[in-house]
Order: sequence, then structure tokens, then C-alpha cells
Amino acid sequence: MATSSTNPRAARPTFRCSECGAAAAKWHGRCPECQAWGSLAEASPVAGSLRKVSAGPTSGAAQSMPDIDATAVQMRASGIRELDRVLGGGLVPGSVTLLAGEPGVGKSTLLLAAAQAWAAAGHGRALIITGEESAAQVRLRAERIGAMHPAVFLAAETELSAALSHIETVAPTFLIVDSVQTVAAAEVDGSSGGVTQIRAVASALIAVAKARGIATFLVGHVTKEGGIAGPRVLEHLVDVVLHFEGDRQSSLRLVRGVKNRFGPSDEVGCFQMVGAGILSLDDPSGLFLSARRPHIPGTCSTIAMEGRRPLPVEIQTLVTPRSKDGYGQRSAVGLAAPRVDLVLAVLQRWGGVAVNTYDVMAATVGGAKLIEPSADLALGMAVWSSARDIPLSPGLVVLGELGLSADVRPVAGLDRRLVEARRLGFDHAIVPAGTAVERPLGMRVDQVSDLGEALRAQGNDAGVVHWLREKRAR
Repeated sequence: MATSSTNPRAARPTFRCSECGAAAAKWHGRCPECQAWGSLAEASPVAGSLRKVSAGPTSGAAQSMPDIDATAVQMRASGIRELDRVLGGGLVPGSVTLLAGEPGVGKSTLLLAAAQAWAAAGHGRALIITGEESAAQVRLRAERIGAMHPAVFLAAETELSAALSHIETVAPTFLIVDSVQTVAAAEVDGSSGGVTQIRAVASALIAVAKARGIATFLVGHVTKEGGIAGPRVLEHLVDVVLHFEGDRQSSLRLVRGVKNRFGPSDEVGCFQMVGAGILSLDDPSGLFLSARRPHIPGTCSTIAMEGRRPLPVEIQTLVTPRSKDGYGQRSAVGLAAPRVDLVLAVLQRWGGVAVNTYDVMAATVGGAKLIEPSADLALGMAVWSSARDIPLSPGLVVLGELGLSADVRPVAGLDRRLVEARRLGFDHAIVPAGTAVERPLGMRVDQVSDLGEALRAQGNDAGVVHWLREKRAR
């Protein structure tokens, strides 16, 4: 009797995650790699690894590092100042940038303006391949935001081969694919937007961009958790990864660098959405600071760091008698709720501010989001000011993390924060003690080690009597 030579292990099916692309030998309800639920689907078995590979032809001889000509990949300004800031100075020919963000945040509007600015600067033709809108829809948006230019070309395609044909015909130096999840290759199995399709489409577009020296933008979708949709390998393939962030109730938009092979990866660009499109904000301080009216209790300013960029933020608080029976309610807008609860607990324990029977509202001006602990002390002083009905100086800026024992801890980038505060007109700063900081000209800088010293630096001794008594009793 003849025996079968089929290897049962080779016929075993492979399951692949639709979120991260990880492979598994059997089905799991949860992906072992990215922990996504229900993302494993059966796929064709992966071919065995090669045990021996013979030498083959090369694309060119290896060169000594100093002999390589790098003039062809020098950065070129895109024409959008804040975008160039995040990119490290401009666009590199042949680079591929992934721009991800929530629907409706303004990704297409920003890139349409960048395409017009690129063409207007004489850098060559720009091609926009849209798979989500028709060419007429994109044309109407371009007319509304003033991005019409004869060197900007539009094509509505969802087939990879058709997109490559347009690239061959137009010969652009600037390419936008909006979005990479909508383009599919007929030769590849899987639905549009799947792991296999995204990997194949991205690889083909990256190869074309590198071969032709095309500065390319791929627009990506995000998941409900805020991550970039599709396989994680997509972020590894591209040169730059940018996140476009913003609240629809606010005109502020931030482009945050996550990965950058040509510059710093922690830069942030500020934009403002207006009726005529999107504007670069070289100085966004006006969005985050109010008129700083004097004699208004419950307001305190701080300087937050967005990447390497200092941004002013004004914190406003309101402490009122509780609206309902029981404990007071808490409301935080633009601030992390756990940090607000922590600061309120410290104030009640060490600052003599009993807020458990009061409603406390805290918010940032202009839709700014504060998640770093360097704003703790400013928040605490704002709540203390509202509870005591004692206004703080409009020229005061407060920096410092607040510990559970009312100690003030150092923060990073203090020198840069103080320089920005002085530029904006602040003349008095309260900062953590024990940090070597150069005082800007014309600014009074008080170094404090605890909450009591911070409050006394404003000359408000009456508000810290309870705190001092507690300290002496220990």
C-alpha cells in the first residue's frame, strides 16, 4: 500500500490578526500580540523559511559613506510653516509620511493646502489620489480654501494599478493618497483596508516614491482607541508618522510627530481651522490665554510642553456651594480627572480648603489639553484662589508637580518654559526649588518646596494658617 507523502503540519491553517498582522497556529478569541478581540482570521499558510540562499545580482556597487551623493534628497519647504516644523524643516524627496487622525479633523484640508503651496513654490507637480471622495468634491474644497493651482492634479481611484498609472502619466514630485485604506490591489487576496491589502498597497507606493523621488503622504484612519488602523508594520515601513489631533468643538489642531527619520520625533505643529481652511499658528498663545483681567479669583496660568514646544495655558476654576445634597460634584474640561481629584485632596489635607462639600469646576481656555503633572501647582493655586475669593496676580505663571504631601517637585524644560512666559509678558514665576534655572531679565522667580511656600509667595499668608498649624504639629 502506498503511503501519502503529505506533511500534515504543512497543511495546518494559519490565523492572522487583522489589527497587527501577527500570525498564530490556532484561533484565539484575543490576539496574543496586540490583545485585540475577535481579530484573528484564517489565512493561507506561510511558506517555510529558506535554509540556503545563493548570491544574486545587485542594484549597484557598495559605496563608501563619504562618496554617496546626498544632494538629491535635500529637504524642501512644503510652504506650510507648522508642517515643516514637525517634519524637521521640510519634505525629503522620496520620503513617505503617514498622517493619521480622526474623521473630520482636517487631514484632507491640510494636505490640500500643502499641495497648493508645493506647486506654487515651483517644486513641481502635485498629484492627489482620493479614494473617499470624487474629484469634483475635492475641487470644491480647493476652491473654498483657495488651493486652486494648475500644477495640482486630482484622480479618484481605488485600484492600485490605476493609481500607479496616474503617477506614471503625471510624473509628480508631491503625492497624496487619501486614504491608504481605500486603495486595493486586484492581485492580492483580501478586502480593501485589510492587513494583506494595506501591506501590499503601502509597499508598492513606497517603492514608487523611493524610485522616483516623490515626497509622498499617506492618509490613515484611526481606531476607536486612537491608534492607527491597519497592521503595525505600516508604521515601520514609512519614514515619518504624524498624528493629527483636535476637538471638533475647538478650532485648535495639533500635528504631533511620532516617528521621523529626518528630524526630531517630538515636535508639535499648531493650526487653526477657519472658514477659509486651515492656518499655521506660529504663536498660538492667543488661543490659550484670555485677557488676563485682574481681580478675578480662580484663574492661574502655566506653561505646558507639547513635545519640545512651550505653550501657555490658562486654568480657570470655580468653587461653589454644592448644588445637591451630599458630596460636591467635580467637572474637568481639558484636564485629567484623576489629577484634579489628587490636587483637591492635597488642598483639603494640607491647604485648609474643604472642597468635599462644594462643587468644583476646572477648565482650560481655548480647548487646550493638560495631561502632564507640571500643571498641578497651577491648578491647586487656582482652586485655592476661587475658594478663598483671593485673585492671583495676572502676571503670575506657576510651574510644578504637586506631591501627596504638598511638596512641589521639579519639572522638565523649566528654562524654556520661563523664557516663553517672559516673552508673553509674565513678570512673576513660581517654580520648584532645587532646580538650577536662569532667571529671565525682568522676571521675579520664586523657588518653593511646598504648597505653603507657593501661596505665601503671593503674599496671601491668611490662606495658609491651617497648613502652617498642621506643619508645626508634626
